[in-house]
Amino acid sequence: MKIPEEVKKAYARISSHVRETRLEKSEFYNELSGANVFLKLENLQHTGSFKVRGAMNKILSLSDEELSRGVVTASTGNHGAAVAFSLDKIRAKGTVFVSPKASSSKIEAIKRLGTEVREYGDDPIEAENYARKYADENNLVYISPYNDPKTVGGQGTVGVELENQLDQIDAVFIAVGGGGLISGVGGYLKSVNPDVQIIGCSPENSQVMIESIKMGKLIGDLPSIPTLSDGTAGGIEDESITFEPCQELVDKWVTVTEDEIRQNLIEFMDSHHMLIEGAAAVAIAAFLKTKEKYAGKNVVLVLCGANIGVETLKEVLS
Repeated sequence: MKIPEEVKKAYARISSHVRETRLEKSEFYNELSGANVFLKLENLQHTGSFKVRGAMNKILSLSDEELSRGVVTASTGNHGAAVAFSLDKIRAKGTVFVSPKASSSKIEAIKRLGTEVREYGDDPIEAENYARKYADENNLVYISPYNDPKTVGGQGTVGVELENQLDQIDAVFIAVGGGGLISGVGGYLKSVNPDVQIIGCSPENSQVMIESIKMGKLIGDLPSIPTLSDGTAGGIEDESITFEPCQELVDKWVTVTEDEIRQNLIEFMDSHHMLIEGAAAVAIAAFLKTKEKYAGKNVVLVLCGANIGVETLKEVLS
């Protein structure tokens, strides 16, 4: 997979369909850290998540014949909403398989866009594996949340925007689940500037990619504990194309606790008056945990989404 080329093609394909989200300097985090901190506001993207970039790129690359057969995906919520949004834009239909543990607010967002939702399994990876099998058996197109060059290319368009928005980028903090976002952004930005630091961030409760890299091979079904960062939770497909880029492109890995995620959710919303979800707070928490290393540097925190359920928000605030 030639990531920079995939990203450039994706940018040309989807730029009129997705928002170029703002890159906003944060005086609050500047003062806390001594770094020049910039927030990439993917929480303000269509569907409240960066995921629409990858889904839109994949769907726009399909032929009319493929679309007529139908589209299937599996999702913890954000990718499902992104697929539903993209299908709605071109008036096509599809089915989203979800784990029963997926956020109810994210499931409702998918349904509102007119896409069928079906529950399966106890873990996102079970839903993914079944959705792939269902697609194969019914001659449908499966759209992976991360394990597809078109998806990775679409997610990587965040990097194109960052290049256009900020002359010098020293480090980028990105929450990691399946690795599509960090593979796309890291692959593109390092093709422009090999010295940019790409930092992968995960909750301690669910760090499948990190543990796999430590073992030197992808162990997609490693157990995970429930986490506020539900958007990065769960297993990873066997032989995912994101494993090698995560091995090669990520300069440092940082894990954060549930208390750190909770604290940074509250602190961000109180100081910036915007909504973010747990996965976005993972990137913030990881940066603040290592802030001494970035004094005077230009640091980007990718706020990957805003889709947090009301009940979860109540729990966090209480």
